[in-house]
Amino acid sequence: MHLITSLRTLQACYPSAAIDILAERRNADAFNLCPGIRSVRRYDVPSEFIVALRTRYDVLIDTEQWHRLSAVISRIVNAGVRIGFSTNDRRRLFTHPIPYEQEDYEADSFKRLLAPLGCDGGDNFVDPYLAVAGRYAETSDSLLAPLKGKPFVAFFTGASIFERRWGADKFGELATRLRQHTEVVVVGGAVDRGDAEMVERTGALNLAGKTSLVESAAIIARSSLLVSGDSGILHIAVGLGIPTVSLFGPGRAKKWAPRGENHIVINKNLPCSPCTTFGYTPKCPINARCMAEITVDEVEQAVMTLLARRKFRYAPTKALTSPMSVGI
Repeated sequence: MHLITSLRTLQACYPSAAIDILAERRNADAFNLCPGIRSVRRYDVPSEFIVALRTRYDVLIDTEQWHRLSAVISRIVNAGVRIGFSTNDRRRLFTHPIPYEQEDYEADSFKRLLAPLGCDGGDNFVDPYLAVAGRYAETSDSLLAPLKGKPFVAFFTGASIFERRWGADKFGELATRLRQHTEVVVVGGAVDRGDAEMVERTGALNLAGKTSLVESAAIIARSSLLVSGDSGILHIAVGLGIPTVSLFGPGRAKKWAPRGENHIVINKNLPCSPCTTFGYTPKCPINARCMAEITVDEVEQAVMTLLARRKFRYAPTKALTSPMSVGI
């Protein structure tokens, strides 16, 4: 999602540019939340990958930070300018290698990829930078019908690894407390159903495993705020302009945590945290104490602080019309 901030900035700098995305199956749907993209192709679908290889681009931007495969593909694709991060020996495959620092905020790292194009962000930043198409908004209305229009807080209880999980029991206790003030809706994929069903026992509406990624985004766009660990769902909420309470432990909050007054980050800052380096989180010998020590009380207080401000509104961004061609 941090990448889309740079896509929107690029669109603002070059409104007539045609932008194609080459992604993979697992994350391709996320780009449906970015207006103005000409096409999204998946490199793990051979027919779509071949189309990308046969297309001529003025500029190609490789947004991968470490792995070499994307840099090799960037070298093969027909493009006059090739921009990418200069980590390891990938730098030799780009016309414009860009420095990458482990401690920098990830959105800032992506913005640096635009510097060779004379587009460094600034006044061109678009916020909110994600938008939900009308058909998905209609789906969300149907799914949320049991709430009868009542405001709600969204939960994402999942995580890619055990070390980033807060725990279904704590989410359940939080839901019990919050339901004295507002409804609670749980979002997520099929793999998140177990935890979501535990929260559902509190009376929360459970939509985990019942929506696509974009439909989940449409649900979040209707919410008052999102409570989540360090996850892609968290960044979707930020991109939609939805306030968040995020729970960080192993992950690098300096690099990935939301910024701004609409976002509260809870991080115990243990001496061993963060332990994630170059995208890898080792198995924790102390049972993810950094997450376990986050209490229901402090998360509840953070949620109530944001709800009390009562000034948050979701306003979909306008799609930008996209003949410089850019491959990303």
